[in-house]
Parts: sequence; structure tokens; C-alpha cells
Amino acid sequence: MNGDFEEKVLRIVKCIPAGKVTTYGLIARAAGNESAARMVGWILNRMKFNPEIPAHRVVNRNGMLTGKWHFETPDLMASLLISEGIPVKNDRIDRFKSYLWIPELNHCE
Repeated sequence: MNGDFEEKVLRIVKCIPAGKVTTYGLIARAAGNESAARMVGWILNRMKFNPEIPAHRVVNRNGMLTGKWHFETPDLMASLLISEGIPVKNDRIDRFKSYLWIPELNHCE
């Protein structure tokens, strides 16, 4: 795996503000490899217990919590999002687009 790509992914994920979510694909595109959405998922799977990496704020392109099975419990991802004010119904972000954070449109350091 490209270390530079992984560093970019982690830097982007750290920038996602509380109360917002983004997608694997948007992160991949902002990190320079539009076709690497799955790779973003693999990177986050390894980092999910790192409190500096808010992996719970990353969902699929439809707002589904597809990564939920990689957390300590299947409900943890939804619980973390709900605690930040993001409504989750049936493992999907309700009114997804209103909570969507687009890395390329936001300054991130």
C-alpha cells in the first residue's frame, strides 16, 4: 500500500468535523486516487480504535454504515454518529446530503 496515499487519507479523516460525514470515494478522490475507495476502507479498518481517527464519520456513497461490522460492536458506529447529532435510521444517515462533508471543498491541514 502506498504510504503517501495512506498519510493523505488519515489527514483527511482527521479533518472531518463532528456532526459531519464523508464517503470512502470522496476521501479517495481528495487523496489522489479516485478508484481507491476500498483501499480507504482497509486503511480505516486498521485505525478504527485510534481515537485520533474518527473512522465512524466515513460511510458509503449512499450514506450507509457499511463499516459498522468492523467496530467493537455493530451498534457503536451509529451510536457515535448519533452522539454527534447525526440521525441514523436503519444503518443509514437520515438526510445524508445535509451532513455530507466534501474534502475537496474544505481546507484541511
